[in-house]
Amino acid sequence: MKDLLVIFIFLSLFACAKKEHNTWEVTGGSKENLRYSTINQINTSNVQRLKVAWVYHTKDADTLNNSQIQCNPIIVDGILYATSPQQKLFALDASTGQEKWIFDPKNPDNGMSDKTRFILNNNRGVTYWKDEKEQRIFYVASSSLFCINALTGKLDEGFGHLGQIDLHEGLGKDVGDLYVTATSPGIIYKDLLILGSRVSEGSDAAPGHIRAYDVRTGEQAWIFHTIPRPGEIGYETWEDSTAYRHIGGANSWAGFSLDEERGLLFAPTGSASFDFYGGKRKGDNLFANCILALDAATGNYKWHFQTVHHDIWDKDIPTAPSLITIKINGNKEVDVVAQPTKYGNIFLLDRETGKPIYPIEEIPVPFDTDLAGEQLSKTQPVPSFPKPFARQDFLEEDLNHLVPDSSYEDLKKRYLSSRHGNMYNPISLQGTIVFPGLDGGAEWGGPAFDPESQLFYVNANEVPWLIQAREVDMETKGTENYLKAGKRLYNQYCISCHGPDRKGSGNNPSILKSNEKLSQDAFTELIHTGRRMMPAFNMISKEESIALASFILDLKSIQQKEFEAEPIEVNSFLNLPYNITGYNRFQTKEGLPGISPPWGTLNAVNMVTGEIEWRIPLGEIDAFKEKGIKTGSENYGGPVVTAGGLLFIAATPDRKFRAYNKANGKLLWEYELPAAGFATPSIYEVNGRQFIVIACGGGKLGAKSGDSYMAFALE
Repeated sequence: MKDLLVIFIFLSLFACAKKEHNTWEVTGGSKENLRYSTINQINTSNVQRLKVAWVYHTKDADTLNNSQIQCNPIIVDGILYATSPQQKLFALDASTGQEKWIFDPKNPDNGMSDKTRFILNNNRGVTYWKDEKEQRIFYVASSSLFCINALTGKLDEGFGHLGQIDLHEGLGKDVGDLYVTATSPGIIYKDLLILGSRVSEGSDAAPGHIRAYDVRTGEQAWIFHTIPRPGEIGYETWEDSTAYRHIGGANSWAGFSLDEERGLLFAPTGSASFDFYGGKRKGDNLFANCILALDAATGNYKWHFQTVHHDIWDKDIPTAPSLITIKINGNKEVDVVAQPTKYGNIFLLDRETGKPIYPIEEIPVPFDTDLAGEQLSKTQPVPSFPKPFARQDFLEEDLNHLVPDSSYEDLKKRYLSSRHGNMYNPISLQGTIVFPGLDGGAEWGGPAFDPESQLFYVNANEVPWLIQAREVDMETKGTENYLKAGKRLYNQYCISCHGPDRKGSGNNPSILKSNEKLSQDAFTELIHTGRRMMPAFNMISKEESIALASFILDLKSIQQKEFEAEPIEVNSFLNLPYNITGYNRFQTKEGLPGISPPWGTLNAVNMVTGEIEWRIPLGEIDAFKEKGIKTGSENYGGPVVTAGGLLFIAATPDRKFRAYNKANGKLLWEYELPAAGFATPSIYEVNGRQFIVIACGGGKLGAKSGDSYMAFALE
């Protein structure tokens, strides 16, 4: 009888676990962020029969400004909730794609009375909550957390201030003029909504503190200071005792994972500001670049692990960790936090204590710097298990050999004239190659984990960047005109994104022809509201914004007028002595990555052996495909894996949506989307029919913008 009881309990637990992964009610499929589904109607034997089930057009793509959709939809009781390129929230019948309602945050009737303050940023998901009486959707548009009735699409005015909360409020200091929003959704623990933030990555960044709100009233229930204050854990890791008053960042922009049974919240954090110079934030800088474990009910500190000390390479933790159970030491099962990083490592930590499952060694790294005031960490943590899923060395023999000799020689010359060869080389005045890259290794799409095979799937970028520091001359010399002042302000605030030639850098656009798109008034509005990756610059005065406009828009009528400059405190926390010349990929003359392919990969990491089970190039470039060369490409958005033996992923600029055999990486099915799917798919079931849905928003890497969500199912 006792044996039968044990078997019954085991089967009950198994059934519960299986049921847990039959839905997609939270971003990532589950609060553990597994991106795994037990629905197996679509499998390796029939995936070739997948057809388009429905398509929904949001009708608000902005092709001129490269709009995107990065949202991972959620599906609750047959209703799909997602967002549009212009941050509208909508609900669809998940089986037909028929629209039920739309909420437009810019509509004055929805509380956004001052549209000039609206910041258009990317959105990666929304949050659902219900009790016996109410159903609500929470999401962030601009700087507002909105609470929407899930059935009607109307503001739930009992929450916060008539249905919304200004995220500038409640951070413990005045950040009203700073950039504060959220790209990743919050997570629900009991009756709390826990939310991170996205802030500026410059010296004007707001602090990235983590907050929890009462889901019914909107009252702030707790706050965890990611930049500790006097008397708090971690405060001693900042040499300047006043740093907490001035330094921003250390924000949890990538979302959260939650162990509901233990009541533990796991929060990944980014670097402290400014990203590439730490002379005003000496020390290890807790809790920047950390995996944080907090008591979800109170926000109290439980443990942390810092993946990068005193980060100057923008090595933010890019995705929420996966909470997985792995087998070690002869099949002993252990609940762990699995955290992939931008530089290709996976940190495996005990979920309750934060202790490494396998040894993590502090290795010596270069710390000699030519930037005055900088003080680097002499060691960095490197896991011994599992093996890295991305290349971490970029040596001379790795230079791109697929280009003509003249292009190769130019590439080699630039490589040898920069700091290279070690991914922890300091940012320098001569220029430093950062590899796997600022968007390298794992990205915000996140990994997927298959409990059956113990395989951990993660797509990676392997594209080098060249980051060069430059001294900032902020002192005015004699009388300035508007043109001279505009150039000075451009070098102070804009050059790091748009480059010294204004042609753009990294993911930031050229602004050479801004005068063809923007009037002076529209330009001034943009400076003070921001858009997507561009933060609001509310610290810039009206006269300074006019000076900037005179330079960027080439307003000859005012360029020679005298400009009265306000005095600047040189070397203050806000006005740093160094900036960068731009977010520049290290490329060949032809615009190809400076390293030999693959430039993007899909990897299956075996969590039992620590080995790479399989690795394939992800994405195709037509010119090389014709020659039979598999290069892979940069990719954004993550995979999902199913009990049907499949792994689905889009993520590439070639617009393909692909299904692979999860056991060996063999391509089984692909479909060309109307626009690139830079997002993570969702898997769900309605009335016994399995669907896979992907946002087709494009807009990155030169891909055209799109406005559709596309769902697939068997015929």
